[in-house]
Amino acid sequence: MTRPLEIVFLGLSLSSSWGNGHATTYRALIKGLRLDGHRVLFLERDVPWYASHRDLASPDFCELDYYSETDTMIELYRERLRRADAVVVGSYVPDSVALIGKLVALELKRLCFYDIDTPVTLAKLDRGDEEYLALKQIPLFDAYFSFSGGEVLARLERRYGARRAIALYCSVDEDCYANTGEPRSWDLGYLGTYSPDRQPTLERLLLEPARRLPSMRFVVAGPQYPAQIDWPANVERIEHLAPADHASFYSRQRFTLNVTRSDMIAAGWSPSVRLFEAAACATPIISDFWRGLEELLPDGEALIIARGAQDVVAALTELSDGRRSAIAAAARKRVMRGHTGAARAGELVRALSELPANPAYQRISA
Repeated sequence: MTRPLEIVFLGLSLSSSWGNGHATTYRALIKGLRLDGHRVLFLERDVPWYASHRDLASPDFCELDYYSETDTMIELYRERLRRADAVVVGSYVPDSVALIGKLVALELKRLCFYDIDTPVTLAKLDRGDEEYLALKQIPLFDAYFSFSGGEVLARLERRYGARRAIALYCSVDEDCYANTGEPRSWDLGYLGTYSPDRQPTLERLLLEPARRLPSMRFVVAGPQYPAQIDWPANVERIEHLAPADHASFYSRQRFTLNVTRSDMIAAGWSPSVRLFEAAACATPIISDFWRGLEELLPDGEALIIARGAQDVVAALTELSDGRRSAIAAAARKRVMRGHTGAARAGELVRALSELPANPAYQRISA
């Protein structure tokens, strides 16, 4: 397929980045598709939580529409869905088990799943939790695009029956993420929504170093943190940062911290969008460890892996400015070469071009 494609995404959210990493992931990818001339429609379930926190209600790089009821949406967009070169359902879409069933019944040209939460999805399925994807539905997709790569892909095919499991990592919007040159405000910061499984690592790698280094400044940005957390006096809290403020936030940190959810650590090869965003802003990254990380950003060359508070303290107190800058520059070079929205869009289009159209679709369209 060398002509421009028509792609329909049904995802958790494009309009609101509040409390999720999906919106910025979709934005970078779809902007990359638009740059190459592809046409995208994004359909988003209209839920109060995101409706009251929209920071991109009317994007200029794709069509965005909201729906409240699945059957009505299917009826309204039936021909558009059937005409699309690919329909891509994302993870965590509300009522998506029923939605997927209705899309399968339409016998679309290509139906794919984009799992931005693969390790979480598989852990849920192993517990019998089919909140947004039923185990029996996995073999129905022409391709299962996965936020995680590595051995997870073989597991998806061999254990869960995916026809084709293809890595499609998150990416960074190169137009929005670059160092702003602002003066430093903090020695170490972290951006992320509260998660119980990440909190012990945040405690170990940021709050404990803050207690040991009272003269330094720290910051944690993100919503939903419980009131009972004991924040050291030198840790500033920011409730929410819109994507438009991310580059400024990263640029004002001497180092930034990457913390990974437990399911992602167990799976490996699951880089978060925050990792790429920080690198694009040339902010040196301190990260917890997971398999596959050093294939993306080698330890000591493009980031610093910390296993305990002392590793963080050492980085903050012993690393020279020259070494810190070299690590940041190496990370930025790697990310801008292979992990931008444009790069990821190219990967998606190449993968779709290798998928044959659904034979049932071809019969109906003949």
